[in-house]
Amino acid sequence: MKLTKINLLNFRNCSNININLGDKMNIFIGNNAQGKTNILEAITILALTKSHRVGVNPNIIMFNKKKAQIKGVVKNKKIISKLEVNITEDGKSLKINQTDIKKVADYISNLNVIVFTPDDLEIVKGSPNIRRNLLNIQLSQISKTYLNTYNEYNKLLKTRNEYLKILFSNSIADKAYLDIITDKLVEKAVIIYQKRREYIDLINMNIDKYYKDIAEVSGLKVIYIPNIEIDNYESEDIRKRLKHKLYKNYNKELNYGMTMYGPHRDDFYFELNGNDLKFFGSQGQQKLAILAYKLAEIPIFMDICDTEPLLLLDDIFSELDIKKRNKLLKFVSEGNIQAIITTTDLKNISKKYLNDAYIYEVKNGNVERK
Repeated sequence: MKLTKINLLNFRNCSNININLGDKMNIFIGNNAQGKTNILEAITILALTKSHRVGVNPNIIMFNKKKAQIKGVVKNKKIISKLEVNITEDGKSLKINQTDIKKVADYISNLNVIVFTPDDLEIVKGSPNIRRNLLNIQLSQISKTYLNTYNEYNKLLKTRNEYLKILFSNSIADKAYLDIITDKLVEKAVIIYQKRREYIDLINMNIDKYYKDIAEVSGLKVIYIPNIEIDNYESEDIRKRLKHKLYKNYNKELNYGMTMYGPHRDDFYFELNGNDLKFFGSQGQQKLAILAYKLAEIPIFMDICDTEPLLLLDDIFSELDIKKRNKLLKFVSEGNIQAIITTTDLKNISKKYLNDAYIYEVKNGNVERK
């Protein structure tokens, strides 16, 4: 899978730029606040319909403009798809090959991306919601079953929470309706638990190898922590355990007005030689663990989707020393991976990795191929 062209119109500080991308390594250089990260963000939105950046979406549309537009051409083997995302104050609209797409589930997976940014340190240090979001984004790209199930689960979860509040304030409300919602919620939860466990297992098949290649230390794995105790991941076992937990804690949930058990409260953590990296790892170890996690996702995409994802590396070189930078670039250059990399300069990067790279200079929202 390759993104061959990208066009941005009134997107943040990019008024109108057209970029032809190379099949391998694409490096965008420039000072801070010139628009490098905006380009990566636009590609992320083109792929996922939403930004990887938190809390900055209101400024996506250029000042004094009514609409921002992102267009891209994706080549997946012999199939060429033209993707389009239009953003207004009222929301987003999606197109594939100029045909309107109403459901996000019908749009996602036409461009698969893996994103690494300096903010990803929060994956280790931040709240469980950040880690769940990471799982949801990647699983949604490789499994429409997961994406649809997760969306349905959230709708049921909202309905159940609202009805818990009604039951708390209205003594004559029918609890049988809650039981119906609960049964439906549990069925969706079973699939989510299983898909997440399968995904973490696949991550653990490769994460230590990538970590050892870059950090020269082994012993890294990801530990999945479902919100309920699960001995095995057979459907009936999960179903029984979650139902028991929900019915046993009915009064507790009634008082809080929310569903307190289920995959919406899952978590995972990084363990290096038996130690939780959140508490016992240096910041350098944490960063490399996240990078290894992202690299371990690549063979999963290749196996399940039968295509390579696009690798987006934002300001990655500032996160790594010279030796580790070039190890990462060696990995990218030797594979069939298309990478989009942003950096403030090309210092301390081996020239052999730059020979076949497309290099662009970004200045004040404008892009020029060097």
